[in-house]
Amino acid sequence: MVMFRCHGCGAEVDAGVRLAFRCPNSSLGGDDVDHVLAVKSEAPSPSIGNETDPFLRYRAWLSPYRLARSSGLADSAWGDLVGQLDQALTAIDGRGFRVTPMADQRPLAEAIGLPGALWVKDETHNVSGSHKARHLMGVMLYLRILEAARLPAGENLRARRLAIASCGNAALAAAVVARAAEWPLDVFIPPDADMSVKARLKELGAQITICDRRSGEAGDPCYLRFREAVASGAIPFGVQGTDNGLAIEGGRTLAFEMAEEFSRVGTVPDALFVQVGGGALASALAQGLALAHANGLLSSLPKLFAVQTAGCAPLARAWERLSGVDLPTAVRTRSQFMWPWETTPVSLAHGILDDETYDWWSIAEGMRASGGSTVVVDETQVSAAHKAGRLHTDIVASATGTAGLAGVIAKPEAGKQIAVIFSGIER
Repeated sequence: MVMFRCHGCGAEVDAGVRLAFRCPNSSLGGDDVDHVLAVKSEAPSPSIGNETDPFLRYRAWLSPYRLARSSGLADSAWGDLVGQLDQALTAIDGRGFRVTPMADQRPLAEAIGLPGALWVKDETHNVSGSHKARHLMGVMLYLRILEAARLPAGENLRARRLAIASCGNAALAAAVVARAAEWPLDVFIPPDADMSVKARLKELGAQITICDRRSGEAGDPCYLRFREAVASGAIPFGVQGTDNGLAIEGGRTLAFEMAEEFSRVGTVPDALFVQVGGGALASALAQGLALAHANGLLSSLPKLFAVQTAGCAPLARAWERLSGVDLPTAVRTRSQFMWPWETTPVSLAHGILDDETYDWWSIAEGMRASGGSTVVVDETQVSAAHKAGRLHTDIVASATGTAGLAGVIAKPEAGKQIAVIFSGIER
């Protein structure tokens, strides 16, 4: 048995009996609670394997693996499921999941005026070209375990379509993983989504819905249409923790890789700058690094700095309002801290223009625990980070993917050793 618990209301869900995605109390209405499901108990002293596939290497750290074992499936069954999906991913996308590289990019550090180390984790060669597929692989493995173990939560799963709201990278990641699992997918994207993204989604067999912003409607129209699809029976296959808390777990493998590498070289950076839209990446890193620290893999936590653009900064707004407020109170009064951005978001880093930071609370918890904060960057800094990343590294990252570096440019005094993630490829 693997239990999930809502950090807002305390409701518990048995992941084998009911889909552990959205808190069962979140749709009741009448409250102001930040409902997000997370695994109730982490694995004690989890082992690390020697495989290069993170979903094998860190399987003991993942709740779907623990669900598989507690349901009577052998360790080899997990390996078979991961291996089958890996083969399909390689056939579809040319690559499966592997530990991604991280290196001290001294020329880039010098170019932006940093005197010390600048560690860059390169996710541009991950499945579908970004970190997003990590999140969705974790969700898919959970679905496959439900099927393989014939658990109650898996009954008639294949009769339901997957659904995601995204402007690009998350949609592509979902489409690749869904195609590998031979599961139909509905994608809700904005009118200005890149034509190459739309073409690739069609190649992968995803059903596309273009979502225009409706007059008088608050919030991201793609997310609103996605919620309507889920209400009609679709499986939430996105990266918003409020709708699928399990999506955060797959992303934590990125933090485990970083922690292992820092342990190997014998250092911990002073600060980690992370670009934030909906918040899944920063939430996963905050949780993953905290787990690594708790299990002795990291001697200390780097300060977490959440980077948003001036064109859309709901987390930064919430962080200011959190001053002097304890987080348990904030989680029960969500609307006082987090609500949709009032104006239409605009930025070169268009991939982090989510109207809300859905996973805001876990990020705030991570920033408080590490002594970090939010950083709001302007378009000059976003552009400078993108240009510097392209000129001084061989990483072909997008402006969204380098937006964390814009935070470093805005706050160079954060420390002598800095870490960032180049999260998505230039398309």
